[in-house]
Amino acid sequence: IIIDYGGPNVAKPLHVGHLRSAIIGESIKRIGRFVGHKVIGDVHLGDWGLQMGLIITELKHRKPELVYFDDSYTGEYPEEAPFTISELEEIYPCASGKSKEDEAYRNEALEATHLLQQGKPGYMALWNHIMNVSVTDLKRNYDKLNVSFDLWKKESDAQPYIPGMVEEMKEKGFAYVDQGALVVDVKEENDTKEIPPPFQECMLLKSDGASLYTTTDLATIVERMKLFNPDEILYVVDKRQELHFIQVFRCARKTGLVKDDTKLSFLGFGTMNGKDGKPFKTREGGVMRLETLIKDINEEMFTKIVENRSVKDKDAKETAEIVGLSAIKYGDLSNQATKDYIFDIDRFTSFEGNTGPYILYTIVRIKSILNRFAEEGGNLEAGTILDPVNDSQKNLMLQLTGFGATVENAFEEKAPHKICAYIYEVSNAFNSFYHETKILSEENEAQKASFIQLLKLTKKVLETCIDLLGFSATG
Repeated sequence: IIIDYGGPNVAKPLHVGHLRSAIIGESIKRIGRFVGHKVIGDVHLGDWGLQMGLIITELKHRKPELVYFDDSYTGEYPEEAPFTISELEEIYPCASGKSKEDEAYRNEALEATHLLQQGKPGYMALWNHIMNVSVTDLKRNYDKLNVSFDLWKKESDAQPYIPGMVEEMKEKGFAYVDQGALVVDVKEENDTKEIPPPFQECMLLKSDGASLYTTTDLATIVERMKLFNPDEILYVVDKRQELHFIQVFRCARKTGLVKDDTKLSFLGFGTMNGKDGKPFKTREGGVMRLETLIKDINEEMFTKIVENRSVKDKDAKETAEIVGLSAIKYGDLSNQATKDYIFDIDRFTSFEGNTGPYILYTIVRIKSILNRFAEEGGNLEAGTILDPVNDSQKNLMLQLTGFGATVENAFEEKAPHKICAYIYEVSNAFNSFYHETKILSEENEAQKASFIQLLKLTKKVLETCIDLLGFSATG
């Protein structure tokens, strides 16, 4: 199974809009591997569109003396990029703004994009710099989220597959010219009004021969089939892209880019909104950077941890980062992926209720009992789980038996929120058992050993589940 769950554009910082794809995709990848599938995660970077032409154009205006713009230059290009990541992140919005107001500037950027795609050496060298600087920064930010990819494939990787794919679609009679553009008819007899006419015709090439997102997505399918021959390709993308993917999947099926039994799946997620119910923004009203969101959560967690005096000051910062990540990931994943949700920092960072910190608090509580038992000379390996002594223990034992079915069902339905719901129930069941049962002061040694084994099993189930969700209880 290949999961496509990144999709950031290079040269732009990750913002909160990238959060859900990364978090949901990472969790589904982990759950898939846990149930025994071979799962490959691909970030699928946007690196080949107009934003590259805009950056090159703006650089040319600012530093025309750079060798990349000298057509007569035949030497080696510098190894060092002529910009830092922060400069790059300022150049793009500046160029984008200019192109909206200045027609000549926009045409220059379109021409630069075209020349890059034709392989102009100076522009290719600049593109390599942009890629290196951006990808280093992206990896650093994804690391903070505990998200990783097996493949760092890019839109440009699919380019070599486009000409052959287009030729084959023409030869087989699928692709035809309509008003100058090359299209494939993807209408189906039972189409309802949900599929509007523009999506019933899949455009491969514009009248000037330029390819589109659709073309690149189709060529990426060709590349994935050639390199990996997957049983399924799953796209974890904003649900507003659904019509685009219906069109791409239909075209891929109709033209035989995939085998009959290859599954093409789309998991469309909802938006993450602020307390006002609108897409999450900064106080100034701009799109919030992911780094800023993580920093805000960590600061909130740090304040709560210090106020509670729950850990030593020197450990508080590291603990805040561990608990902060659980707050972000659990806060997102506990909602059904397809639904919009309110990102509420106060609620998500609370140690009470259905939150990541509450789950971690439960695991820490179990660990401290096990540690005390061992310090008092107890053997953590001895004993076996006996029949329950009260209803709360029985309830906890019954909850634990649901682990296998929950994980399998969460994978079948691509629904990490089911694992969140499950561990919330297990945590509640454990805490009830803890409050109603004297564990360490139990005088019957066999009974005490039984409780200890039950605690170990509870800890193992909770730790396995949070790992499937993409966070942990330790640094």
